[in-house]
Amino acid sequence: MADEPNPKYAMAFVDGQNLYQHAKAAFGHFHPNYDLLKLHRVVCQANGWRPNLVRFYTGVPSATESRMWAGYWSNRILAMKRAGIITTTRPLRYRKDTVEVNGVQTVHTTAQEKGIDIRLAFDLVSLARKGNFDVAVIYSQDQDLCEVVEEVRQISIETDRWIKVVSAFPFGPNASTKRGIDKTDWVRIDEKMYNACIDPRDYRPKAPA
Repeated sequence: MADEPNPKYAMAFVDGQNLYQHAKAAFGHFHPNYDLLKLHRVVCQANGWRPNLVRFYTGVPSATESRMWAGYWSNRILAMKRAGIITTTRPLRYRKDTVEVNGVQTVHTTAQEKGIDIRLAFDLVSLARKGNFDVAVIYSQDQDLCEVVEEVRQISIETDRWIKVVSAFPFGPNASTKRGIDKTDWVRIDEKMYNACIDPRDYRPKAPA
C-alpha cells in the first residue's frame, strides 16, 4: 500500500451548475454567488489539505435565450480566469416542448448541459495519471461521476500512489439531496461555511443607457 503523503495537495474540480443548484436548494441562494478560491481554501483548511489549482466547468447560455445570463457568465468567467481559475465552458443546448393546458398551448424551453461532466471526468483522470494532486475535491453531487472514481482508484494502484477522491457539497435541512457522489469521501459544506465564501461582486451586465 502506498504511503500517505504529507502534506496532501488538493485540486478542485467544480461542476458550476450542480454546485449552484444545490446551494440554491439548501441555503436559498438564487444566483451562483460562491467565491471558489475562498471555498476551496476553507474546505482544505478544515481537512488538513493544501489547496492547489481550482478548475471550473459550466454550461453557458446564448444571448438569444438570455441576454442577462449570457452577459453574467461572460463577466464571471473573465474574472475567474484573471484570478487563476482554469475554466471550461460549453454552450447550453435548448429543447422546446409544446404543452397544452385547458386547450391553450405554450412552449416550454429547457436548457441542457452537454459534455461538461465528461470533460471534468477526463481532466480528473488525466491529471491523476500525471500526479498533479493527492486529493481531488469534486464540488458536485452528480452520480454520473462515480465511475471516474473507480478509474482513479486503479491509477492509484498501478502507480503505487496514495490518491483520495472527495465529493464536497452544500448540506442542510433543506438540501435537495444529502448524498455525495458514491464511492467518494464526503465533505459537507454547511450554511455558515458557505456564507463565509460568498463573492459580493455583481457580474450582471449593465443595462443600456
